[in-house]
This record gives sequence, C-alpha cells and structure tokens, in this order.
Amino acid sequence: MRSRSSFRSRRRSLYLAIAGTIALLYYFTFYSSSDPARLPESTQLERYMNYGGSLPFVPVVESSFDWSRVKLEYPPGQQRSLPQGGNKRLPPIQHEFGPESSAARQIRQARREEVRKLFQKNWQSYRKYAWKMDALLPLSAAGRDQFSGWAATLVDSLDTLWIMGLREEFDEAVAAVAEIDFGKSSTSRVNTFETTIRYLGGLLAAYDLSKRKVLLTKATELGDLIYIGFNTRRRMPVDFIDFDQAQRGEGLTVEGFVVSASPGTLSLEMTHLSQLTGDSKYYDAISRVTDLFHQHQNETSLPGMWPMYVSMSRQDVVTGRSFTLGGGADSLYEYLPKMYALLGGLEPTYDTMSRTFMNTVDKHLFFRPMVPNDEDILISGNVNIGDDGVARLDPESEHLTCFIGGVFALAGKLFGSPKDVETGAKLAQGCAYAYRSMATGMMPERYNMVPCESRKSCKWNEETWVKERSKRPEWKKHLPRGFTTAKDPRYILRPEAIESVFILYRITGDKAYQETAWDMFKAVSKGTRTEIANAAVLDVTIAGEDLPQEDYMESFWLAETLKYFYLAFSPPDLISLDDYVLNTEAHPFARPK
Repeated sequence: MRSRSSFRSRRRSLYLAIAGTIALLYYFTFYSSSDPARLPESTQLERYMNYGGSLPFVPVVESSFDWSRVKLEYPPGQQRSLPQGGNKRLPPIQHEFGPESSAARQIRQARREEVRKLFQKNWQSYRKYAWKMDALLPLSAAGRDQFSGWAATLVDSLDTLWIMGLREEFDEAVAAVAEIDFGKSSTSRVNTFETTIRYLGGLLAAYDLSKRKVLLTKATELGDLIYIGFNTRRRMPVDFIDFDQAQRGEGLTVEGFVVSASPGTLSLEMTHLSQLTGDSKYYDAISRVTDLFHQHQNETSLPGMWPMYVSMSRQDVVTGRSFTLGGGADSLYEYLPKMYALLGGLEPTYDTMSRTFMNTVDKHLFFRPMVPNDEDILISGNVNIGDDGVARLDPESEHLTCFIGGVFALAGKLFGSPKDVETGAKLAQGCAYAYRSMATGMMPERYNMVPCESRKSCKWNEETWVKERSKRPEWKKHLPRGFTTAKDPRYILRPEAIESVFILYRITGDKAYQETAWDMFKAVSKGTRTEIANAAVLDVTIAGEDLPQEDYMESFWLAETLKYFYLAFSPPDLISLDDYVLNTEAHPFARPK
C-alpha cells in the first residue's frame, strides 16, 4: 500500500510536468511567434524567463588590457555625481493610441514583416561574408574593417536583433561580442565619436533590453577606454585616442579644431553608463564639456548656436561664422533634449540649452521652400555670418539634417510646446517631400531649394525658380521643379528621414506617417538592393532598373534605418518613447522611472 506522502509527491510531480508543458506551449505560441511584439515590449523578458525561457550563460573573455587600471597623467580631481532626487513627472511623449481594426493590423503586420525579411537577408549575408568585421561589402561579398576592428555592424545591430525577435541570431551575436578584445585595435588611433555612438551605445541598449550581464561588462571595458580620451590637461576629450599613449596613461593632445558634434555627442552614452554601473566618473567627464558649451552658448556670432568647428584645446566654442544642423554639428543639438529626458528632468541646464538653440534655429535656419503644389513644409538650411555681422541663409540642406523634425517634436512634447511639435511635423514632411520628388523616390545626400520670403504664404513662381537655378552651376535639366541642385546625389542608406517620420507617427498618431514610411521603404529597398544585401546608390536623381551603386554598407543601415522602418509598423508599446531615449545611432536607453 503506497503512503499518502508518496502519492502527494507523485501528484506534485505530475502537476509540475503539466505546468511546465503549458508554460513551454505558452512561450512558443506567444513569445517566439513571428510577431515578437504581440506582447507588450516591457514584459517580454519577464515572460521569457517565467514561461520556459532561460538566459544562456556566455563567459566573458576579458580584454587583454584593463583600461580601468590606467594611472592618468591628468586625473579629474573632485568628481560630479549624477543628479540626485526624485525624477520630475515629465509630460508623456507618445500619442494615446486606440484600438486597431483587424484590417489595419493585417496591413501593418505585413509591412513590418517585409522590413524584417530584408533585415534578415542583410544579416545572413553579413554573417556569411563579413562576420566579426566592421562592415559588409554588398557587391563583392566581402568584409572590411572601417574603425578599430571590433565588429561594428555586429555590435551596432544587437538591439535590432532583439527588437525584431531574432533571438537565436542575438544569442550568437552576444557570444561573439563576449570575445571582443578592447585591449587591441586594428588602428593606431581610435575615433572617440564613432566608438561611443556605435559600440558603447549598441552594448548599453542591448543590455537594457536583454539584461545580459556580459553586455554591460563589455560596455564598461569600452567605457573605461573612452574615459582615457579625457586624460588631457583641461579634461577636454580628444577626437582620436592614441592607443599606445592611452595605455601608458600619458596625457593626450587635444586637436586644434574639431567638428562640434564630436565632443558634443558623448553625453547620452557616458551618462547612461554611469546610471547602469553606479560609477559617476563617466558622467563627470562629459559634464565638463556640457558646462563649456552652456557657458558660451549666447556668446557666438549666432547666439544660441555654436559654430561648426570648435577648439577643445583652447576651450573655444565661440569663434566661427558657419552654423548648421547638418553633418559635423547635428547630434550636438540632438542630445540636448534627450539628455533632459534621460536624467529625468533633474538637470535644468539641458532644458535651457534646448530651448535656446531651438529658438535660434527656428528663426534663422528653417525656411519654407517654394514648390509647385505650394505645400506647407519646412527645410533646414545653413547660416553664414558676414563681415557686417548679418546672418545670411544658405538654402542648402542635406539628409543628415532630417533628424531635426523628430527632435523638435520630441522637445515640444517634453517642454509643453505644441508649436514646436507642429514645426517638427513640417520639417519631417519636408524631408518626405524630398524623397518622393526624386525619380527614384530616394532623397539625395545634399541639395538646394528656393526659400520663400514668408512661411505663412508661398505661391509657386516659375520665373523665380528659373532665375534661382541659373545661379547654380550644379543644376541639371532632369532635376524636379523646385530643386536648384542635387550637389551630392547619393543615398548612402541613411536613417534620419525615417527617424523623424517614425517619431512624428508615435507623437501624433497620424497614420499618414505610416503611409509615408511605407512609400519610403519601397523606394529604398528597391533602389539599393543587391544580390546579397543593400548598397549605397550613387545618383538618386535618375530613374532606372540598374542604379549605380557603391560597394559599401554602413552599420547604421541595420542599426538605424531598418530598425526605424520596423518600429514604424510595430505596436506603439515596442520601444515606447515614454520608456526609452534613442541615441543618435538609434540605440534605445531606458529612461529612469
């Protein structure tokens, strides 16, 4: 006769077996479906753990050099801590989305799956032809090291793999990341800016999403290397870190002039590393740079903005007469409102700096272009200051400036300014207009248009356009009406336009932005397609089946462009803008609760 305790034990075992089977079925049905955002993104990891999932143990291969033990020639002295106190209750950013019809959901999911398939094709080719290298060559089916030989595309794509639910590929990539040796470099000098936004940003975001400790360990190793870049007489960062000097702890030499975005785009990543590790040294390092820009923001020849080139060696962020939101300056401005959000509103400096630059660029850089159908859109140009001190608009824009529409709308929500949200929308629509105007449906890298005298009203005038284009030796007969040049006709797989379209969709809830995103995706995916992946296009102004292409695929194609397209067709709780701040490489950092 069996004992009662034995019976209870067998019954408990049976119940556990049944429960485990149900859990696994639940996991495979919901978690590992082809629609990974079917569950709210914020609960995916919890469900994964509770219903049969497990985090694979990945041993960390420590880098051959410990950057944290370097004795600095110029130590920082007293360090500034992260802002303390309860986070402010910041305004919500995202639109309150209502129920979605079955028909709308089917269309959205089908479009998102097309983006996912294209990403998978590119990833599989990278894995086959360029694994652990910086970039894939999509025409010759080979790889190339562009930076320091630390697998830029692999690290940059980590969070995209996670967001798209490609867990097996993510696990394999994490195992490869664990073996990266940040104690060695394929180059004698390390680019501080690119290493921060692509590598450090990629590691931190992937850790935020997956909680894989190996990623934070490698991020800390890399952060300690970047920190050595501040080992200078005045604690200003160098543009390039001399690898050998850095390892010896020797004081580094700050370059004479650098583009302002280089020192101005280290703040999000270094701050978030301090948030995750509890070590304020990273935040302290970038705070000194912020203080410099803040102190002199209104002393430049265009108060509120900083010149394109600055001298960190002389701590001069004032001298200079060229101002832009394009290449060389863009992300300096992008990070100001994003830092305010990442710090939970506890550092008012970023509030002040954000509002100040926004007022200046809105007044001086934004213009309404004269276009045949009189659309009410905005474009961001450049400003040059003459010898007479007068600010003159140069109506030249570039793809890189397209980030500003999303940033303006984001800041408008953070600071309670509906007018700025509206301005951001017109800027995003301006970039979308540039896409659909070109014969290929893709926007050129750099171009000119005719600025209207007034933003309120602007009627098309053929004579004015002919007169203005005649002043431009770069004008070509096949350019669309309204455009006077396409100075650089390439499309190099850039993300900035879809970035702003995505953000405006999440902020306004207007589905017209999803339609815009789909039109852009169809044009880009078709025009850049190769047999194995996607490649930069050399001229987007001329239509044709076989567009001239360049044998190169930047890591931001997978890290940013396809991620933003995917998110534009995802449920709004996947990487909610109320939960994350995205760095300039589209890496989402968890906002403080």
